[in-house]
Amino acid sequence: MTSFIDSHCHLDRLNYDSLGSLKDILARAESKQVEKFLCISTNLDGFDTVSKIAQKYPQVFCSAGVHPLQDEYFKVDAERLLKQAQSERVIAVGETGLDYFYSPENAQWQKEALAVHIEIAKQVNKPLIIHSRDARKDTLELLVAGGASKVGGILHCFTESIEMALAAIDLGFYISFSGILTFKSADSLRDVASQLPLDRILIETDCPWLTPVPFRGKDNQPVHVLEVARVLAEVKGVTLDEIAKATTENFHRLFPASL
Repeated sequence: MTSFIDSHCHLDRLNYDSLGSLKDILARAESKQVEKFLCISTNLDGFDTVSKIAQKYPQVFCSAGVHPLQDEYFKVDAERLLKQAQSERVIAVGETGLDYFYSPENAQWQKEALAVHIEIAKQVNKPLIIHSRDARKDTLELLVAGGASKVGGILHCFTESIEMALAAIDLGFYISFSGILTFKSADSLRDVASQLPLDRILIETDCPWLTPVPFRGKDNQPVHVLEVARVLAEVKGVTLDEIAKATTENFHRLFPASL
């Protein structure tokens, strides 16, 4: 069987008390053919921890960025972010984006910070990791205006419309599905997934959050990306092997430095 990749996880945020050491967590995933991991940075102060994980484990890569719900997002230190984005083992810029579900009052600040991330991604020639919630129009407009198509990237933990997904694909982005795809309430999202081209889809856990069915109520971890892959195979009408092969190839195409 072709290996799987968890394209978006927060290995620095896992509950080691219940899951065991990071070495154990990665070994558990690898025993199920989940063999590579993209560990996502959400703030500048936490980057060192994420970077050290990627440096210690050759199967782990990382990103540099500031999440839109972080306080420091409103005063992103562009110089510091640029330096982090140029670091060894960093293959992406983000997690960045817009979240109008939790923080609509800060829309202007979020848009300015997203623009900063897009510019830095172009400077270092690395793809973007985009978070977008209840901000379809503004997210797409900023990606177009900033020239994000020059580097492409991922709309991670996708929960938006088919129209947004196709527009993002036209800009050179990939659509990544998380454990939400397995939720009983996610019929509309599964319908979106069924319509997307297989060569533009990725899978992720976003762990420690969004634990998929049938593990709801338990800690999420990278090995659970298999459950996302299984549901994706069902909705696409293909085998699990085909999902593994396609999503792994897609990840390597977007991130050639991960090969």
